[in-house]
Amino acid sequence: MTAINLGFPSVACPVVELSGEHVDLSAPVSDDVSALTDADRKAELHTLEMKAIREGTVASVHSWELVTAVDGPGTRMTLFLSGCLLRCQYCHNPDTWKMRDGLVTPIDELVARMTRYLGVFKATNGGLTISGGEPLMQPAFVKRMFKEAHALGVHTTLDTSGYLGKSASDEMLDNIDLVLLDVKSGLPETYKKVTGRELAPTIAFGDRLAERNIPVWVRFVLVPGLTDAVDNVEAVVDIVKSWPNVQRVEVLPFHQMGEDKWDRLSIPYPLHGVHPPENDLLARVKGQFEARGLTVF
Repeated sequence: MTAINLGFPSVACPVVELSGEHVDLSAPVSDDVSALTDADRKAELHTLEMKAIREGTVASVHSWELVTAVDGPGTRMTLFLSGCLLRCQYCHNPDTWKMRDGLVTPIDELVARMTRYLGVFKATNGGLTISGGEPLMQPAFVKRMFKEAHALGVHTTLDTSGYLGKSASDEMLDNIDLVLLDVKSGLPETYKKVTGRELAPTIAFGDRLAERNIPVWVRFVLVPGLTDAVDNVEAVVDIVKSWPNVQRVEVLPFHQMGEDKWDRLSIPYPLHGVHPPENDLLARVKGQFEARGLTVF
């Protein structure tokens, strides 16, 4: 079954499968249904779409790629899901913020795509990474997809801010081999400034991963003038040190590669003119983590 976007139907919409039931949207309709306006029809299709997303039989997908040594170990098929509640000032993919902007894709199609790369995963110790946006906006799909991956012997990685960690069921966590956890700041007020949201849910999710001893790679984006304050970094270090399951910390230098996307979307870019961190600042921040015995990349 090919991917479709039910939110913007064509004149001849294809067959959609919801929970094993085939719904042919191009079949003849009754007089009552044919009397619906275009707006009514789109609303009905949107309802079907959201029902399927809630059940996890489809996902709203922004894009996917096959990458090496970026989103976890080995060569990985990374799915970028649409939808995110955070509004990070340095976000380089603001086009993933709205779930409705993604391409609604059946899980069977994505499993089939993953299966094609089983040999690559085995040869490189790679696997499947689900990222975003924020993948936990679509928890039913993530749970199903990781279960399918494990059934095929594929290593699984979740790339998340942890803000929606409560949406990750125990069953989902049972099928996760690694979490890439973004700790965007350590001071609550700085975290709110960076993301527009609260820090506490990320800490709670990290605590839960630690209790289950699920391996974690922490990611921290270093932005001069925003996240680089000594006390903010030290607060991140304090948080991370409380999680014995953290295998490494990745200090990611800020870059301007996302500004063009903000411009195309007519969203004011808050970090215009901010430069990437100098080497001495990067060394200082890495040193703060290393001084507490953490492995830093």
